Amino acid sequence: MPKTFTQKVLDVAKKIPKGKTLTYKEVAEKAGSPGAFRAVGNILNKNYDPNIPCHRVIKSNGEAGGYNKGRDSKINILRREGVKLSFF
Repeated sequence: MPKTFTQKVLDVAKKIPKGKTLTYKEVAEKAGSPGAFRAVGNILNKNYDPNIPCHRVIKSNGEAGGYNKGRDSKINILRREGVKLSFF
């Protein structure tokens, strides 16, 4: 059975190493649907699996973007992982 877009997005996010980020657009491209970056955000916002580091997905302009545990929490986690964001 083929993977759903949601499964593909979560698989891509799961492979982002600590200290690295991908944009929502990059995740959409890697999941096979380049124009579906908003859908990526919606999928990741509903993710509560601690094994999927969805906090490592950021906006194309370097901003943190949303996070289901709060934007400030996302920024703090990324900072602890050594990620430098353009905007806080």
